Amino acid sequence: MRVLVVDDDLKISSYVEKGLREAGFAVDTAANGPDAFALARTTPFDVAVVDVMLPGFDGLELIERMRTAKLRVPVLILSARRSVDDRVAGLRRGGDDYLTKPFSFTELLARVQALVRRSTAQPEMTKLTYADVELDLLARRATRGEETLVLQPREFALLEYLLRNAGRVVSKTAVLENIYDYGFDPQTNVVDVLVCRLRAKLDGPGAVKLLHTERGFGYVLRNK
Repeated sequence: MRVLVVDDDLKISSYVEKGLREAGFAVDTAANGPDAFALARTTPFDVAVVDVMLPGFDGLELIERMRTAKLRVPVLILSARRSVDDRVAGLRRGGDDYLTKPFSFTELLARVQALVRRSTAQPEMTKLTYADVELDLLARRATRGEETLVLQPREFALLEYLLRNAGRVVSKTAVLENIYDYGFDPQTNVVDVLVCRLRAKLDGPGAVKLLHTERGFGYVLRNK
């Protein structure tokens, strides 16, 4: 899942970006309206978190431009403005949810997840399973059989992506786009290294191999 975070306050932007990455999201950031709009027009985001007060043009104008351009990405508005009129104005101009500052990251994450769930019209899955692997998305816990897998955030995100696509080959580019930022060089071996680290933890000695490399195509989670 990919999120666009738009805020000119570097402290808040970094805080939100770090938390979303740790929750398994790929994150792109922008600090002004024009840059955010350019990103939104060229990148398929699953959700956007947009501050109201932005240089260039403000967050509400950004949302209006996105809607005029038929960009249907769900938007969570961040604002220090607390009045009912301000919230109503934000929602009427195209926002999908409104969160006032200061906020807890836990609440922001829950709202982002709810927007993604609502936009895909699917019930939120709290656990993913394949063969004897189970991923608990709420507890952030991975197990294979009776063994707990100690995974780093990107390893967890990769396993989640593979589980959601179990049996299907996913390309290196797809992994880059869903797990990393677009700034990575497609020729880099960062994906190979990440897959190798996950495989070492997932497919331990004596276990049936699940994570396979299809040379020239990508990677697949398959139990045979």
